[in-house]
Parts: sequence; structure tokens; C-alpha cells
Amino acid sequence: MRFLAASVLLAAPFVLSACGGSGERAGSSDASTAASGECPTDPVDVVVSVDQWGDIVSQLGGSCAKVTTVLASSSVDPHDYEPSPSDAALFEGAQLVVINGGHYDEWAAKLAASSAPDAPVINAFELSGSEPSGGDAGHEHEEGADHDHADEGNPHVWYKPSAVSSVAKSVTSELGKLAPSATDYFAERHAAFESVMKPYYDTIADIKSHASGKSFAATESVFDYMGEAVGLQNRTPEGYQLSSANETEPTPADLDAFLRLLAQRGVDVLIYNTQTEGSVPEQIRSAAQNAGVPVVEVTETVPPDTDSFQNWQIRQLDSLAKALGVPD
Repeated sequence: MRFLAASVLLAAPFVLSACGGSGERAGSSDASTAASGECPTDPVDVVVSVDQWGDIVSQLGGSCAKVTTVLASSSVDPHDYEPSPSDAALFEGAQLVVINGGHYDEWAAKLAASSAPDAPVINAFELSGSEPSGGDAGHEHEEGADHDHADEGNPHVWYKPSAVSSVAKSVTSELGKLAPSATDYFAERHAAFESVMKPYYDTIADIKSHASGKSFAATESVFDYMGEAVGLQNRTPEGYQLSSANETEPTPADLDAFLRLLAQRGVDVLIYNTQTEGSVPEQIRSAAQNAGVPVVEVTETVPPDTDSFQNWQIRQLDSLAKALGVPD
């Protein structure tokens, strides 16, 4: 699980291979020009675990929030990230913490509990309504113990449109509670965010209206929520999906099932995470290309050349629409 075309308004194990590191990202992007204005109070200190949510929080907070994103364009899988003392220091004094949840960034939840115990924590996975496939959302694992990641469910909820909307509403609500004199300001920011997100929702609806019922397969689960949102059927072989969720190599039989699916053109499109390295995903991509199955490139984290969450998402959706033959 690791790291196109219109703009908007404006066999090796799977390895994360994105650019960057940790850092701070304050301010906003598209929504900033739509809801400008001076902040009537001191900015709220907000810490966000990963960059998939950092830009959204920045757009919603504007000049009334000082947003620090711990893993901005991370070069490591947030599942396995080991925070440094400097990361822990980022949480000190935080008034609001936003994490992905779903066992994606447990280190952030622990740092929030230890370094910012009084700060409310917004958990995107919990807000998304997604459930672990094993039904054990609250289970704990002994440190260092092996466990089945597939039972934890799909944590990539920033690809779930309803989750994005829920997180935006929750962030706006919490910011208003923390800075009551800026409640109107935050309401304006949220309205501006919804405005710049309209092409995102419109593109999703357009794909669903023209391509609902078509199918996809994916080298990993990062795009699965969006595939469901646009009405596509997921035909990725189940055995392969389980190995991907557990970050292990698929069995020869599971890989062969995937390759045969592509060779027979059993899907309309292959979703390929360009931030994944290894011979297995490369072999799958080659099989799709040889069979004439369109390949749609996606990323797990926000690419460094992207100025906003919505533009990142729409570029990928535009690519998907083109691959599925959705009319302009």
C-alpha cells in the first residue's frame, strides 16, 4: 500500500515508495480564495497524522487554524511508521487531532493520547461507518504479534466520498467549539470547501450514471471505496485481495487467477497504485496491457505536484472515466 486529465476550479513484497517525509503544512488551497477573510481569533493548533487529510483540514481551517501534518508525502507505510521524539513534540499543545484510524496510523492515536490528552480526536475511519471484515474494530494486538490485516477492514477511507464529507463536517464542528468567536468564519470555510468539491461529486455521479455495472480489478485495495462509489464491480480474485491486505505475496494459484482474469478481459479496467513496487504488481500491469485492458493509475498519498485534495482526486477520476468510455 503506497504512492491525469482536467483540473478543478481552479514477486517481491509490496513496498511503500512515495516521496518526502514529515513536515508542516498550514494554510489552504482552492477553498482559500473562495472564503478569504481575517481570522477573528487566535488560530487553533491542529495536528493531522497523514497528508490525505491534511489538505482538507487546512482548507477548512484557513487562517484560523495552524495545521501540522506529520506524514506529508511519506516515504514509509503509515502502518509501520515509528515516530521520533520530534514527532511526539508536534502533538504537544495540539487543540485538535485528526487521524485516519482503521489501524492505518495507530502511532498517531498513541501520540495524541500521551502528548495531547485533552485534545478531541477525529477518527476518519470511525466516521466513515466502515467495519472491519472480522467485526473486531476495537481489538488490540500484542506488540510485535502477527495478525491478519484483512480482519481490520479497508483503511483507505479518504477514497470514500461519504467519509470525506463526514470528516469535513466534524472538523468544522470541532473548530467552532474550540474557537467560538470564529464559528461563522469556519462555516464560510466549510461552504467554500463544499463549493470546490462539487466537481468531485459531479464527476463521481457522471461516471456512475454511464459506467455503473462495469468492473475493475486492483493491485491493492486503495481505490476500492471509490470503485464502489461509482458503481463498479470489484472482480479482483479474493485470494489475491487477502494477500494484498496482509502485505504478503499472493500464492501462485491466486496470482494465476488474476493473470487469467486479465488475459480473458474479465474486467473493464485495472486500478494500479503507482506507489507500489515489486515484480507482482508489475507483472499484473503487463498482463493488463498485453490483453488490452485499460490501466488507471492512482496513488495512496497526495502527489507532490498536486495543489489540493480535490484536484488530486478529480485527475484520477477523469482518467477512470476516459478508460471506461464515459463521454465528456
